[in-house]
Amino acid sequence: MKYYCNPININYRYQFNADPRLHGRLQICREAADPSMICFQGRYYIFASMTLGVWVSDDLVRWENHRLPESLPLYDYAPDVRVLGDWVYFCASNREHNCDRWRTKDILKGPYERIEGSFPYWDPNLFVDDDGRVYFYWGCSNQTPIYGVELDPETMQPVGEKKELIFGDPYRIGYERIGENNTTLPATEEEVEAKYRAFVANGPVPEELLPADVKPLIRGMFTRKPYIEGAWMDKHCGKYYLQYAAPGAQYNTYSDGVYVGESPLGPFRLVENNPYSYKPGGFLPGAGHGSTMQDEQGNWWHTSTMRISVNHDFERRVGLWPAGFDADGELYCNQRYGDWPMTLSGFRQDAWRDPAWMLLSVGKNAYASSYVPGHEADRATEENVQTWWRAATNDREEWLCVDLGKLYDVHAVQVNFADDKIDVPCPGEIRPGSQARYIEEADQVTQWKLEGSADGEHWFVIEDKSDAATDLSHDLIIREEGFAARYLRLSQMAVPYAQNPCVSGLRVFGLGSGEKSAAPAFTAQRANDLDMTVNITPQDNTLGFTILFGSSPEKLYHSAMVFAAGEHRIGALIKGREYFVRVDAFNENGITEGDCLKLN
Repeated sequence: MKYYCNPININYRYQFNADPRLHGRLQICREAADPSMICFQGRYYIFASMTLGVWVSDDLVRWENHRLPESLPLYDYAPDVRVLGDWVYFCASNREHNCDRWRTKDILKGPYERIEGSFPYWDPNLFVDDDGRVYFYWGCSNQTPIYGVELDPETMQPVGEKKELIFGDPYRIGYERIGENNTTLPATEEEVEAKYRAFVANGPVPEELLPADVKPLIRGMFTRKPYIEGAWMDKHCGKYYLQYAAPGAQYNTYSDGVYVGESPLGPFRLVENNPYSYKPGGFLPGAGHGSTMQDEQGNWWHTSTMRISVNHDFERRVGLWPAGFDADGELYCNQRYGDWPMTLSGFRQDAWRDPAWMLLSVGKNAYASSYVPGHEADRATEENVQTWWRAATNDREEWLCVDLGKLYDVHAVQVNFADDKIDVPCPGEIRPGSQARYIEEADQVTQWKLEGSADGEHWFVIEDKSDAATDLSHDLIIREEGFAARYLRLSQMAVPYAQNPCVSGLRVFGLGSGEKSAAPAFTAQRANDLDMTVNITPQDNTLGFTILFGSSPEKLYHSAMVFAAGEHRIGALIKGREYFVRVDAFNENGITEGDCLKLN
């Protein structure tokens, strides 16, 4: 079988960000986001922001990063790709000038033909209908909507006037509210103006010297309105599914919603199942601004942006999940255990099957050769990508060890490296613009050795990458046959820019031989139009809970993973909609379903 684990296991490039909103500071982090995925001539391609290339796969599991020609706008966000006949059309975002397009019949070898653009846009998406007509969608703002227009398929120039298609509505749509767990409604105009004045008064550049396009971006920082962005269109059974992202990439609730219409330019209505792509909990949250496509076997997949946002708001990764349409034409995406190992086998028969292996490492004891205060060893087992163990030196003899507490049948380990305030000179020239930056072109390496032990004294090698030439910061080791281990030790680490190694998650998956958790007791109550509270009774022998909710007991398509009992707030409801809730419990031995309740 073929297994993968989110985020996609690929080399994520560093960037040196000189955003003017940072008051002259340079921030360094890895980033890939806003993925557009297509199937072209039997292979799969993901174009993602700030990668300088394209990711290529034959099986959706193993991906390779290939550089693209420098003539393409590789420093522009949200690259979009679509297949039109024998051609692949490519474009990306730029508000400062008209955006050109390129087309090619060979993604990796080219050549790419340039098609002159006629207007600027952000977060583009091209859609080709069954009749050959071409439509274009764009928009990324907390002030303006998602737009759409028909294009001439030969010239790619607009046919007719653009239409306003999707506006944000955070007073009615809970998942569009900004903040962690959708906590915040928009600010008043007076609040925005006061914060803007304070910001420019203390900034490095006088207001009169700020570029005209930067001023609304700065004001937008203080509106507390959601960003409505990342359009993507799919057609299914004669209906048009216009997808969009909200409320912002830096939040754990970054998600994709969907409207449906009878024609490519609407009118559109908000469907029942929203947000259809939603992952606010677990190790690596976020599931917004992506794309939805069918593979060679007809299975639907959704790829979108996952959030770290520690070293920079746009410190992000890319995830991939099974998706599909139910018998009522509702678009869904399965993210219940969305950053655990999953197999492609059997997906067509059951997109909602439980994972084969359980999470063994959360909350377990960890030890290390050294640590920096605030970054102790047990940070690597917290199941939180925003915290990490950091070694006191960058010596190859540093090590990190996780104690699972007893012997388990281990089948997979995900080794997640973090970055902690990198301070090195920029290796290239910062490219100017409203989002000035330099993307690291040199290939980096990430090296380590992973060992296992049953008793803590006798060790065996699980994987030795101490001489690897690859740079995989979220590497996955699969042992389908399994091995017995209580201890897992990571050593011989070397990471880019000679950093002290930082590990946000030494995540271990497998099976125990004990009893599953009991069915959890819980209550669920609607706090207001947009929020519900779920109160889970504490119980023994449980590592965590999955809160499921949806429009009926058979359509619990939304989920949030938590690792503690007690009260939890879900802020993704839609005003006037009816919901049902279920809480499942999991431990090392499996998953136990709870009862389904109607939300009062």
